Amino acid sequence: MEEIIRSRFNESKEINRLILENDDTINKIQKFAESIIESYQNGGKLFIAGNGGSAADSQHITAELVSRFYKERKALPAESLNVNTSNLTAIANDYDFSAVFSRQLEANAKEGDVFLGISTSGNSKNILNALKISKKLNIYTLGLTGKDGGEMANLCDNIIMIPSCNTPRIQEYHITIGHIICELIESSLFPN
Repeated sequence: MEEIIRSRFNESKEINRLILENDDTINKIQKFAESIIESYQNGGKLFIAGNGGSAADSQHITAELVSRFYKERKALPAESLNVNTSNLTAIANDYDFSAVFSRQLEANAKEGDVFLGISTSGNSKNILNALKISKKLNIYTLGLTGKDGGEMANLCDNIIMIPSCNTPRIQEYHITIGHIICELIESSLFPN
């Protein structure tokens, strides 16, 4: 047991080192926050989606923005596309599960909004379709994924690829980055 525990912390430590040594990743995190801030300043909204653990991350990040992170402040418009079970089941039943996020974006998103797709593999069909419809709607696209970015790498305006193939480690860094982005947004929009 101890060996597994130490191994997991060492894996995390190595990913942390790789991220901190990569100025490109640090710059991308800053640009993630800046794109969302700009959208908010222009009356836009953030849409987020993922599957499984990434769905939980989507809801978590959304809650930090709509409720609050560190500061008492005005609520920020963010929506997790994986929470409305009526939408999800109707779209999956009438069309296909690969359309559950793209259909909601088509109905609710507008030019100037931002879509954040989260997929550890970068190959989730419903995330890929959401990115494709976002391009058609002129919505800025962000991606959080793993090692090589999968198919998402070619569809996102800005993508952060965690340097790992290990799903739990990737997810741990996705939520860390999500928290950092929430803090950057909040401190920028509400400096006092």
